Amino acid sequence: MMLPMNITIRQLQIFESVAKFLSYTRASEALYLSQPAVSMQIKQLETELEMPLFERMGKTLYLTDTGVELLNYARTISQQLIELDSVMTEMRGSQRGRLTIAVASTANSFALKILGEFYKKFAGTTINLDVTNRESLLKHLNDNTVDMVIMGQPPEGMDVDATPFLANPLVVIAPKGHLLEDQKAIPLSVLQQETFIMREHGSGTRIAMERFFEENGYSISSVMEMSSNEAINQAVEAGLGLGIVSYHTLEWGLALERLAVLDVESFPIMRHWYLVHRKSKRLTALSSAFKQLVIEDTATILKI
Repeated sequence: MMLPMNITIRQLQIFESVAKFLSYTRASEALYLSQPAVSMQIKQLETELEMPLFERMGKTLYLTDTGVELLNYARTISQQLIELDSVMTEMRGSQRGRLTIAVASTANSFALKILGEFYKKFAGTTINLDVTNRESLLKHLNDNTVDMVIMGQPPEGMDVDATPFLANPLVVIAPKGHLLEDQKAIPLSVLQQETFIMREHGSGTRIAMERFFEENGYSISSVMEMSSNEAINQAVEAGLGLGIVSYHTLEWGLALERLAVLDVESFPIMRHWYLVHRKSKRLTALSSAFKQLVIEDTATILKI
């Protein structure tokens, strides 16, 4: 297939791969091509555009301004081709489409249950799932590289459709046997004396927690940071401090009686899980079916 300016789809795919890895070698390995073949395609693309797409400083490869601009168009074209494939599949009367979902790591446990139920109804579906942090979720939405995102706090200033579908209570956790475990209505002032283990700055849970304490006139100064909720739960279990996490991350810890949810005044902090996609996103029949299942059937699936 030829595009205006004699740019091919294959050239854009190769360019996307090089831009992703910022390495001709890693791109060639991912594409199962030789490095000279990848270099030649990029050179032809640069010749056609009459501008360089990459520049090298030392051993590091960088996108030029032209490269950044082309990458935005290349991603849009790739996504439209994926959508075209899904539409054509549906028009042939098949349910064998592709669903691309990104999920906040905090939501992984229940999101897998939802996807499992969806797959029972659409067994021929190819599901691409990225379980990641908030920063990557926002990038997925900004770059329009997924059909939908499951996250705890929709982005502000981005043209998205965000539908709440499940309560997301944030609770204070301690290791089993902690001195505060049996106390009732623990004052927030007591928590200031504790070490807290939290997610990194920018995470949805961290943002909600900091906002809560600021609104109530308290601050927590003694903090350890972890990059995942699983790591927080393990660190709390090991006695390194208290944690504030989504209740949905505690299924195994509570079931095995390794963690305790503390009775703290004004807790839980009530939030919601949202199903988010770009407003301009063209939803296929398959992605529309997934959206309907999430909004209407999540409570039943999770037996809430």
